[in-house]
Amino acid sequence: MKPMSRIWSCVKASAASLRRDSRGVAATEFAMIVPMMLVMFFGTVEVSSGVAINRKVTLIARTLSDLTSQSTSVGDSDMTNFFAASYGILWPYPSTPTSATISELYIDPTTSVARVQWSKGSAPRALGSTVTVPSGLIGKDSSGNTIANQYLIFSEVSYVYTPTIGYVIAKAGMTLSDTAFTRPRQSTCVFYSPAVAPCPTS
Repeated sequence: MKPMSRIWSCVKASAASLRRDSRGVAATEFAMIVPMMLVMFFGTVEVSSGVAINRKVTLIARTLSDLTSQSTSVGDSDMTNFFAASYGILWPYPSTPTSATISELYIDPTTSVARVQWSKGSAPRALGSTVTVPSGLIGKDSSGNTIANQYLIFSEVSYVYTPTIGYVIAKAGMTLSDTAFTRPRQSTCVFYSPAVAPCPTS
């Protein structure tokens, strides 16, 4: 009987000692929390980079449109310089995945439809193709009729953002894009050289 009671006492003492032992608690908590903290950390980095690049894409679209609208005429060398200057905005992110196009639109006063007069860039639009323009950008007279001889400079930019790790955002990446409209500032339209007419209306 005594051996049984001695064994029982030893078991009770071991259980009490085990209950008081907290040497592995920190390691257990660390093992449970670290994966979640890593996901939060890398997720914050990826999302922050995505937001920063998205802002830069917007700035590129505005810069392309703004630089072109300040000219009275442009050519291939001007377009090359405009794109190079705009892509510099992306630094320190790589500019390789960027796709950008700049077009001039003529708004038909009879139909209020915007048609492409010229288009240059990564994916130039077909001449004469239509582009949807916000109604607020189409000037109208007091009678509600569309004013003649209206031109717009239209820029389109897209960028494929690929996260470094891909914890939160898919490793395949996501496409960020934006557009911008500006009116020619120095003349009725921006003449693209060489062309037949300074300000075509078709």
